[in-house]
Amino acid sequence: MLDLLNGFAFSLDFFTALVSIVAIDVVLAGDNAVVIALAVRNLPPRTRARGILLGAGAAVILRVALTFFAAKLLDLPYLKLVGGGLIAWIAVKLLTDAADAKEGKACTTFFQAMITIVVADLVMSTDNILAVAGASQGNLALLIFGLGLSIPFVVFASNALSRIMDRYPVIVVVGAAVLGKVAAEMVLTDPWLAPHLSLGRPGLYAGEIVGAAGVVAVGWLWHRAAAKGC
Repeated sequence: MLDLLNGFAFSLDFFTALVSIVAIDVVLAGDNAVVIALAVRNLPPRTRARGILLGAGAAVILRVALTFFAAKLLDLPYLKLVGGGLIAWIAVKLLTDAADAKEGKACTTFFQAMITIVVADLVMSTDNILAVAGASQGNLALLIFGLGLSIPFVVFASNALSRIMDRYPVIVVVGAAVLGKVAAEMVLTDPWLAPHLSLGRPGLYAGEIVGAAGVVAVGWLWHRAAAKGC
């Protein structure tokens, strides 16, 4: 264990890195929790808790698997562009599924929820991994701790969000908007697209607002068109 700590034990650097990792996990657990809470919202209450636990576990397994490739993946052109489009589609689909379920027209299966969670987390995890890896300063024990710690944070946040969504359905719209913001940020920071846009920080913020509003608008129009077609 001492070898794994590489001289960090009981040092200021070690505790600074530890606090940084905990803070990163708290902040970055939000996006994953939103996906999981939206994906399991329409499951029967008896299977919802199992879905949250398995979804969070799958998220961490993916992060461990992606750790060794994260830096290289972010440099690949078009990857974040495609990933952002996929997240936007997932956000719209979750929003319309929630609206259909409210009207008794749809029922999400456990398998569908797990596929949604795994695909979304696979796309969204790369930035999160790099943040934890950077804070761990190359220390394997801290890296494993950071990735493992995200499980209880995501499970707690997902449970809380799913309960809030049951009580206040408008939170579903907010969650979809958050995913729209994440999708826009991924697209606008793609290594191929970003140099052509040269947006700067204000432009990026504006794009994220458009992404959030766009997902909600498309979801509403999609649901309305589907309702008219019934």
